[in-house]
Amino acid sequence: MPRPSRPGSARGRSPGPKAGAVSVSDARAPGGSSGKPSPARGKGATTAHFTHFDAAGQAHMVDVGAKAVTRRVARAGGRIAMSRETLALIREGTAKKGDVLGIARIAAIQAAKRTADLIPLAHPLMLTRVAVDFAHLDDDPAIAIEVTVETLDRTGVEMEALTGVAAGLLTIYDMCKAADRGMRIEGILLLEKSGGRSGHYKAG
Repeated sequence: MPRPSRPGSARGRSPGPKAGAVSVSDARAPGGSSGKPSPARGKGATTAHFTHFDAAGQAHMVDVGAKAVTRRVARAGGRIAMSRETLALIREGTAKKGDVLGIARIAAIQAAKRTADLIPLAHPLMLTRVAVDFAHLDDDPAIAIEVTVETLDRTGVEMEALTGVAAGLLTIYDMCKAADRGMRIEGILLLEKSGGRSGHYKAG
């Protein structure tokens, strides 16, 4: 007849954690028990972090008062895909609502100027230049937009360029939706930025 297992013996005892395993009591969210993100550590780690959160994990507007006033430039792009018929309407200027790209250009400029009203933690900036360029893409019918924004200030204008792109493409959709509700806004991205502490960036 088998004897009962003694306390501490291998029989009747739950298997312990395997080597290298993490027990439930030791498991923590990144950044400790608070669950807030922290910079990665170890070989090859970077010091990248979300600057719009303070040490307590609360959202805040970044203090840029100590930064130098320098020339900042950002260029962003995107596109709106559409049917060949819709592209022809835009090219010929015969859309029901009028000059599609002319209105979209103004919308992009206006949105870049009002970025701080749309993006909660963006700084209000005095922009020195906003340029908007469009291209007709015939092979894969679409309109491409590129917005370049410049300022002399303490923080960059990436958000202003991206907001301008988004507003310009949305305006094209609004102007043409009666003819083509299947249009697709896609590929919005920062193409290039220069100036400031982080230096030059160019999309690959």
